[in-house]
Amino acid sequence: MKKITTIPDEWQNIAHLFIALGDAHRQRILLAFEKEERLNILQIAAASTLSRTAVTHHLKILHQSGALQSEKIGKEVYFWVNKSQITSAIKGVLHYIETEI
Repeated sequence: MKKITTIPDEWQNIAHLFIALGDAHRQRILLAFEKEERLNILQIAAASTLSRTAVTHHLKILHQSGALQSEKIGKEVYFWVNKSQITSAIKGVLHYIETEI
């Protein structure tokens, strides 16, 4: 058995992403996006049972974890799923499982 005292740096982002994805509200927000779709906060809130404030809170966590990307256009901020970040994290975990366990 290996003694693990710290999480490797390359796993820090993975941990934040999985923590963000561990919440059912955030999962539903991600599932609201169609392929290649960009949505603003009002559109996401309209598709949710949560208040706009709660949606904003969850979007912040998803964005900080790398699950969502965003761009401000005029006064609106548009979000979209960061497929490359999520895919990379899952591949990293699978690689570890396949090679180290």
